[in-house]
Amino acid sequence: MDIEEEFILEHLLFKQRKCKTCGKVKDLMTDFYLTRKDRGGAPSAYSYECKPCTIDRVLRNRMDNDHEAKWEYPDW
Repeated sequence: MDIEEEFILEHLLFKQRKCKTCGKVKDLMTDFYLTRKDRGGAPSAYSYECKPCTIDRVLRNRMDNDHEAKWEYPDW
């Protein structure tokens, strides 16, 4: 078993990315969601919005799009 086969160099490097929403520089692998699992963890497989900003955006959009709760039967 070769140790080079076990570890990919990109997983050992500390990579950072700037969040497009808050503008803070954060760790790529821990602070951003992996969006494309087929790319094998390449930097392009991670989102450009950090996890806290993504959670805030999803919660804000769910609250704004609450039109299904207000739905009534159409009066034809």
